[in-house]
Amino acid sequence: MATTDPISDYLTRLRNAMMAGHTIVEIPSSNVKKRITEILYDQGYILKYKFEDVKPQGIIKIALKYQKDSKDPVIRKMGRISRPGLRQFKKADELPRIINGLGVAIISTSKGVMTDKEARNNNVGGEVLCYVY
Repeated sequence: MATTDPISDYLTRLRNAMMAGHTIVEIPSSNVKKRITEILYDQGYILKYKFEDVKPQGIIKIALKYQKDSKDPVIRKMGRISRPGLRQFKKADELPRIINGLGVAIISTSKGVMTDKEARNNNVGGEVLCYVY
């Protein structure tokens, strides 16, 4: 099935799996989705991930992370900022701060996909893909 917004589909699959209480979710792969997955892992929002190269597209398997005491997902909220109908580009000094730096915004820059903090440190702007906290 072809989607017009694969990043939004990625976020929706993660959100639905967390609401259903699943431990693992499988998502069709792309380079941008792989990088977003790596960022979520580095920031501590997911437990593990694995990239599987199966024909024709590949699959990303993500082990979701839940809080130990309440079984609530670690990711409280995630959303798409830039979308195909309305792209959101920001300069390095205009990049959003998600909950005063407690959350993370994922930015697609000319130097690759990175967090808002990394983009500020590298002094590059770009398309604000999504936010997670």
